[in-house]
Amino acid sequence: MNRKPRIGITGPDKGGTAAWIFTALAVRRAGGKPVRIRPAKPKPIDDIDALIVGGGADVAPELYGEERSLKLSELEDRGVSGWRRLLGLVLFPLLLVVRRLLMTKTTGLNEARDTLEKALIGQATERAMPMLGICRGMQLLNVAGGGSLHQDLATFYEETPAIRSVLPRKKVDIEADSLLARTLDNTRARVNALHSQAIARLGHSFTVCARESSGVVQAIERTDHPFVLGVQWHPEYLPQRTDQQALFQGLVNAARDTTPRQSSKAEK
Repeated sequence: MNRKPRIGITGPDKGGTAAWIFTALAVRRAGGKPVRIRPAKPKPIDDIDALIVGGGADVAPELYGEERSLKLSELEDRGVSGWRRLLGLVLFPLLLVVRRLLMTKTTGLNEARDTLEKALIGQATERAMPMLGICRGMQLLNVAGGGSLHQDLATFYEETPAIRSVLPRKKVDIEADSLLARTLDNTRARVNALHSQAIARLGHSFTVCARESSGVVQAIERTDHPFVLGVQWHPEYLPQRTDQQALFQGLVNAARDTTPRQSSKAEK
């Protein structure tokens, strides 16, 4: 009997409602069944067929052997003019709520969430379960694999102003022979930008598959698993773009392909 693949979507206990709604919608459009996972309401790995590690608060620097540095709140707003903000509100009124939630609910650290998601990533990796990391989720995938992060991106934007927008204003170049390129069916993409940290040292078995012109890593993927992707942007907030919906479609398709194997293994 065919059933919809169950796609776990992680998030915080407080806030994150907009991210959950948009991500769940994208999963449903792709033919999957979204399953919300939070520290207060965790789910066992056996309850899902694929994992989306969502965006949100910064990953605790202790997880990659560093101390907390000053967050560059001024950098986050630099280079986004008033008329562009207004344009975003006019063209995408629904995303006004998204942006407000994102800007007010993702500051600080979330130790309980770090612990939950890192454990889920480890279990999913052991099972060769398909995974998609979004923004913070990509960073945590990398950290869980032994990598590290840049806490300060100022040097990357000395010549080009940092873009921070829910609109697809940033251009990224994608490696031609990569899972990401095959999933999007393209080697260029326009994406949004809502992050203040980025990948530094790559984790085990990860490779960079997309960068922006400043050199900041915009996507990573694992070379030893069928479908493990991390993107620095937020594809859930770009429902109008077919290439971004393709990320969720690719994850659901991969979950559908691997579910029989996982079921057989569980039966044994």
